[in-house]
Amino acid sequence: MQRPLNIAEAADRLGVTPRFVPRLVAERRIPFLKVGRHVRFDPDDIDAFLAAGRVEAQRNGWPVRRS
Repeated sequence: MQRPLNIAEAADRLGVTPRFVPRLVAERRIPFLKVGRHVRFDPDDIDAFLAAGRVEAQRNGWPVRRS
């Protein structure tokens, strides 16, 4: 396991603000580690979280709106 990330490092890796990360933790949307009173994140869990939210592009392009 790599060195656990703190909130600022996790936010940087996710591409969000550091204020958003505790919200993800409170909503239990992202895996985290409790080290005493500190919250830490496994870099592999961050990568898995990003991969789970990935949406693949459609092969035939944008859907056509039909009236």
